[in-house]
Amino acid sequence: MLIRFEASNYRSITEGVELSMVAVDRDREAAREQPRLGESLLTLAAVYGPNASGKSNVVGALAWLRDAVEDSVRFWEDEIPLEPFAFGSGPAKSSEFVIEMTVDGVRFEYVLEIDATQVLYEGLFHYPERKRRRIFEREGSELKLQRGLGALSGTRELLTERTLALSVARRFEEPLVSGFANALLRIQVLGQVPRRTLPGGIFPTWRSMQRFFGRADTTHWFDGQDNDQPSLSSVNAVGKWPTLSRREQALALLRLADLGIEDVVIDEQEVVYSGSGETRTQRRLRLVHRSGDNSAPLDFSAESEGTRTWFGLIGPVLMALQSGSIVVFDELDASLHPTLSAELLRVFRSPVTNPYGAQLVFTSHDTSLLNHLNRDEVWLTEKRLDGSTRLGALAEFAGERVRRSQNLENAYLHGRFGALPQVDQAEFLRALGLIG
Repeated sequence: MLIRFEASNYRSITEGVELSMVAVDRDREAAREQPRLGESLLTLAAVYGPNASGKSNVVGALAWLRDAVEDSVRFWEDEIPLEPFAFGSGPAKSSEFVIEMTVDGVRFEYVLEIDATQVLYEGLFHYPERKRRRIFEREGSELKLQRGLGALSGTRELLTERTLALSVARRFEEPLVSGFANALLRIQVLGQVPRRTLPGGIFPTWRSMQRFFGRADTTHWFDGQDNDQPSLSSVNAVGKWPTLSRREQALALLRLADLGIEDVVIDEQEVVYSGSGETRTQRRLRLVHRSGDNSAPLDFSAESEGTRTWFGLIGPVLMALQSGSIVVFDELDASLHPTLSAELLRVFRSPVTNPYGAQLVFTSHDTSLLNHLNRDEVWLTEKRLDGSTRLGALAEFAGERVRRSQNLENAYLHGRFGALPQVDQAEFLRALGLIG
């Protein structure tokens, strides 16, 4: 589970911002106790704020770190695709990222300092007995390893000034390293944040996006492929969930939206290309709708944006629930009805549907969701005068005035916590010549 994430000098983030999943109010189901940590961790975190205040950049920084570990060996040979703060001294300064997570109940900490030309510092630490122990630490090209990890010695030979030691070391399958790296790489990013940026500002094609998501792709849960993947029905062994097939699990979540959908059909169709006359076979996805006593399959492209969004997140959500991993969703409310968004929060909050502590971190403008969130699950962004982002925890805003029982939506909309857009029509009316 994610404990905290910190970033500095990334896009609109200048000074370090920190997003913490440590619970303030621990006596509720969304707060999962971590005995070896001495704290409880939350399964939900929401980031609110005006447009252009940096909400997407907060979750985007986490996505960037995840992709950096995935990409540095293959794509960073010539340059590092870093996006520092564009103003002031930002372009000349290094960027820093810190992430802490629990893996099998043990706390891990990964620290990275980097600029556009090289990795300046990198360290991976763990706390097996609540005391910090180094797994590896790297300054420039010098790499130090914890004693007894000789299997990682080959990392030195493959390390370059633009390659992350974690990217290299995870390939040697040392459990301490691979366990943390795999937990980091299981983070799934949905919504508006670009999922991967390669050097030169290149964004991947949709086909490569599908490869990136791999088995989390929702269609895999319906088409009978990848049957070797662990099923959520394994939860039944501890009496938490009924035994359901992968398809039944996905269909149940799809029907949760009450969209009138009763089944999903994935088949093949012949397509004739008008230019060449060539005939090719393509896979086709259709959702079966019921109307009275009749039912008919409709092409997926004919579905509403909300239905397509809900369908698309089913795979990532089920993957997260079965592995206890993290889903990052930028602009959760962009295409989902508030009722569906609220239902998604309930799925992640409940120990019944989320027995392994999967976490959902999202940005939103939908203030109605504040009625489904606790004070320690809400974070606020504001835009400073220099254009940089400030991130603050709602639970710490104005001290004790943010009571646990307070109506968060009403207080937010009345400007109690700030983080609201400052609307001034004077300049617009003046440009139209309506005022002097």
